[in-house]
Amino acid sequence: MRHLLAIYRAQLIFQLQQQLQYRLGLLIWILGMAIEPVVYLVVWRTVAESRPDGTVAGFSGAAFAAYYILWIVVRTMNIALTPWAFEERVQRGGLSPMLLRPVHPFHLDLAGFVSFKLVSLLVLTPIVGGLWLIFRPAVTLAPLDLVGFGLAIWTGFVMRFILVWALGLVTFWVVRVSAIFDLFFAVELLLGGRLVPLELLPGPAAAIGRVLPFYYAYGFPIELALGRLSPEAVLRGFGMQALWALVSGLALALLWQRGLRRYTAVGA
Repeated sequence: MRHLLAIYRAQLIFQLQQQLQYRLGLLIWILGMAIEPVVYLVVWRTVAESRPDGTVAGFSGAAFAAYYILWIVVRTMNIALTPWAFEERVQRGGLSPMLLRPVHPFHLDLAGFVSFKLVSLLVLTPIVGGLWLIFRPAVTLAPLDLVGFGLAIWTGFVMRFILVWALGLVTFWVVRVSAIFDLFFAVELLLGGRLVPLELLPGPAAAIGRVLPFYYAYGFPIELALGRLSPEAVLRGFGMQALWALVSGLALALLWQRGLRRYTAVGA
């Protein structure tokens, strides 16, 4: 355990130094990514304000503004190693040198992305503050809810990171996996609270969304910050994150063990 913690510490320091060299590029990238939720924000706030009661499924225009501004933070936090990167590693032998290191490649990837999140949060702060001033969402964010939000975005990131990493291991058996990955991300977009809050979906779709892991990486932290969840729902949300992290971790271990047996890239 101490050896693993030392590796995480060293990798975090190295990656932080590397990430800080590209602050401007990261800022431009995050600004570009912020365009999508701002479009959603404007559309749904306009729809809500056109209604007689000023709401859509309990969301006012101000609530939509807060939802999609926080969406930027959650989306950035959930950036993970894309499964397409595994195609490069498996099919072109990029995994071979990683296997020579005294630590599982998963830990190297996770440490690298954690450092990326730390730098991203620094860059995000003025962006989120600026959007909050522009759109002025008239909602009160309770301190306890914000603490829960801060915890949920990290636990949600780890859960999703394990899940996506496990999904990437499918490349040990399938040469072209684009269709599988596209289906995964399409379901995540629709049922995770990324496109719209789950409350806006039909009842059966929303119920399915609350069983799958996607909502607990995206919609759950945002609704927690907005104070829309009961204490029971908050506990259930963290419990579902832990459950899906465990299930994904077991799948990852099994797929990794069996996948390595099939790995026949040059130099493996």
